[in-house]
Order: sequence, then structure tokens, then C-alpha cells
Amino acid sequence: MTALLDIRELNAWYGASQVLHGLTLHIDAGEALALVGRNGSGRSTLARAIMGLVRSDGSLRFAGRSLAGLRTFEIARLGLGYVPEHRDVFPALSVYENLQLGLAPRTRGRIPRFTIDDAYALFPVLGERKRTRAGVLSGGEQQMLTLARALLGDPDLLVIDEPGEGLASQVMEQVAGCLRVLRERGGAILLIEQRLVIAQAIASRVAVMGHGEIVYEGDLASFRARTDVLNEWLGVG
Repeated sequence: MTALLDIRELNAWYGASQVLHGLTLHIDAGEALALVGRNGSGRSTLARAIMGLVRSDGSLRFAGRSLAGLRTFEIARLGLGYVPEHRDVFPALSVYENLQLGLAPRTRGRIPRFTIDDAYALFPVLGERKRTRAGVLSGGEQQMLTLARALLGDPDLLVIDEPGEGLASQVMEQVAGCLRVLRERGGAILLIEQRLVIAQAIASRVAVMGHGEIVYEGDLASFRARTDVLNEWLGVG
């Protein structure tokens, strides 16, 4: 079976500095993969390379199509959603207006998995504050808004970077619940985390990054038993 996202021998750079070194990884349709590693291991660079936001070479294929040379909005229209580590909302626009901007053109001939009403059901505070400017929301509320906006683009694969960073446990549970719903509705997830806080609830497979490469892959249960990997690459054995 062909992978939904197939990455082979991927290199990526920031200016003259090479961050990814021949990285190979795949994600199947409907799968949730947790990508873990220390800060500076290249996880966020991988997300940005997938979305065409940094210079890269190698093979990046999504649903059988090469992403080489495509601009970010073209990649998004193919069915890739992206939630960056730093919550990018439009601060002067209301919650509702931010959500409307996430609605993708319906070019794939199907009923979308998520509506604005779904967003309000998953994150009730967004419904309560739908007329509030996004710039005055709390960090947790902005994370909910960014995630909900990405889901309204009806992605087949959601790339989400450190969704639990700095969030209260109650908000983290809501974010994890939302990701579970996405998976239940057939969406795949690339979940980038430094730890396994949210991954434990949704991921079936774990990949570990170190020095811009994948240094370990395995199912969640096997990964937890690998104290050597935990100690060397995460420092949490």
C-alpha cells in the first residue's frame, strides 16, 4: 500500500545551515504518528519542509504526488493542514472571521469532515467568544482557534507542532480530544512533541529524531520499553 505521505532522503536548510540530513519517513492514511525528540533535533524544520516553507531537496510525495516546487497554499489545497508551534492567528479579526478563513475551496468532491459548528462543539469557548478579536484570547484559546481553523480546511493529513506547549492540563485534554475526533473521521496526523503528553492518547507509532535524522521508529508500546532510546535521544529514561 502506498503511504499517504512518503518522505525519502530529505535534506533541508535555513540559509547555509543544513538541518535535515537524508531523512526518510512515511505516514499511512488514517494513521497518527508521534514525532519526538529534543529541541533542535529538526522536528519543526521537517514540518516546515513538508509545507514548502524552507529550502529542501529529496523526495516529498503526498497521495502519490510530488510536492517539489509547490507553494504552501497549493500544498494545503492538496489536503495538508498545518498548525505551527507559535499560534498564528489574525489578531485584529474575530474568532468567527479567523475560522471562516480556514474554510478551504471544496475541490475534492466530498462533504467536509468539519464545519464551524463542529469547531464550536469541540471547543465551546470559541463559540462563546466568536465575536471577540483573536488577539485578546489566552494562549490556550488561540491554540484551540488555530487547530479548529486548520481542521476547517478538511485536511487528509494534519501536521501539528507542539500542541501542548504551555497549556493547562484541561486545555490539553480538549486538544487531544479534538485530534481523536479527526482520526475517527479518517484523518491522518503527524504530531510533533518533545514528550508524549498528547501522543499517548492518539498515536499508534512513534518516530524519534536526532541531529536531523530519524534514529528510531516503532509502535508506542515498544518505544516505551526502549530505555536506551529514551535515555540517549530524549533524556527521560
